Amino acid sequence: MVSDVYFPRVNGVSTSIQTLRQALAAAGHTSVLVVPDYPGTVPEVDIVRVPGWQVPRDPEDRLMHFSALAAALDGLDPADFDLIHIHTPFLAHRAGVRWARRHGLPSVETYHTLFEEYFHHYLPFLPKPWLAAAARMISRKECDGVTAVIAPSSAMKSALEAYGVTSPVHIIPTGIRMADFADCDGPGFRARHAIAPERPVMAYVGRVAFEKNIDFLLAVTEAVRRDRPDVLFVIAGEGPARAKLERAVAKRGLAENVRFVGYLERRTELPACYCAADVFVFASRTETQGLVLLEAMALGVPVVALAEMGTRDVLKEGAGCRIAPDDVAGFARTLLPLLADRAAARALGAAGRPYAAGWSETRMQSEILRLYQSLVSPNAGAQDYPVASVS
Repeated sequence: MVSDVYFPRVNGVSTSIQTLRQALAAAGHTSVLVVPDYPGTVPEVDIVRVPGWQVPRDPEDRLMHFSALAAALDGLDPADFDLIHIHTPFLAHRAGVRWARRHGLPSVETYHTLFEEYFHHYLPFLPKPWLAAAARMISRKECDGVTAVIAPSSAMKSALEAYGVTSPVHIIPTGIRMADFADCDGPGFRARHAIAPERPVMAYVGRVAFEKNIDFLLAVTEAVRRDRPDVLFVIAGEGPARAKLERAVAKRGLAENVRFVGYLERRTELPACYCAADVFVFASRTETQGLVLLEAMALGVPVVALAEMGTRDVLKEGAGCRIAPDDVAGFARTLLPLLADRAAARALGAAGRPYAAGWSETRMQSEILRLYQSLVSPNAGAQDYPVASVS
C-alpha cells in the first residue's frame, strides 16, 4: 500500500488505511505500507517512512520527495506482493502506478475524497469552476490509470462515473473496528473538562476543515442557545479552519457555548468525548462516507446530521440517528428534543449500536479480499458492497 498521508496525521484516510491493514492481518494477510515521515515518528513493522517537506499553507501534511518515494518502492521485492493498493491521488498515485506497471502487478486505488469540492477552500485565489474542472479531469485520468477503483459510497461511485471514469468502480465502505468503540467514560471526560453532568452537550469529532461545514454548526448552536442557554458544543480535532472558526465563535458571542479540545488520544479519550455528548452532530455536504457517524452510533450516541453525498448511505432515520434539514432552523428543531429528553436520546442511541455493527471491519475485509482476488485471478469475480441491505 502507498499513501501521501498516514498517522500521526489524523484524518479519515489514515483511519481507513489502519483499519484495513488490521483487518487483513487478522485474516492472515500481510501488507507493507509506504507513507510520509513525520517529526517524532518511530519505526513500525512493515511501514516504510519516506522523507519529505512540509506542505505550504498546511503544517500538518508532508510532501514526500518523489525520488525517495520511488527508491522506497524500488527497494521492495515485487515477488513478495500480489498487487499495489494506492490511497491518495498525488505522488503516491504516480509512484504506485509506475511501480505496478514496471512489475506487471494489478493496481487498485481507493478514492477517499471528493476533491472537486475541496480545492477551492485551499486555493481561494483561483476561480472555483476552474478548480472543479481540473479536479474532475485529474480524477478521471488517474482512476483510468489503475486496474480498479474503490469508492466508499454509492454517491462517490456515481460522481466518478459522471466524470467519465471507465475503470471498474467498486463500492466498498471503510469499516470500523467495533472493539475500539465498545466502551467509553463520558462522565470522566466531563469531569476532566469541567463540564457539569446536567449540561446539554452536542459534539463534533473530525478534522476542523472548511469543507466540514462547522460554521453551519456554530449557527445551529446559536439557534439552540435561545431555548437552551447552557448548551455546549464540543469540537474535537484540529485543522486549517480552526482559527477562522474561533474568530466566528467570538463574533457570535458563543465563547461560553463552544469549546475546542483539539486532537484526542484515540483509544480512550476519543470514545470518552463521544460519550460525554448527549448528541453527535455532523453537517458536511461533501463527505464520501462519514466514519465518525458510525463511531458515534457504535458507542450508543445518537446522531443528528445532514444526509448528503456519502452520508446518505450511512444514515437511516431512527437507526441511531435523526436526519436534519439543510437549514439552521430545521437542524436546530431536530436537535433540541434530544438535548431536552435524555431518555429519548439514549433510546435512539441504543438503536444505533446494532446498526453500526453491520459496518464492521470484518465485513469490509471480506469484500476487499474478494476484489483483490478478482484482480489477481480475474475469473474469481468481484461485486459491490451491498450498501442498501445493511441494517
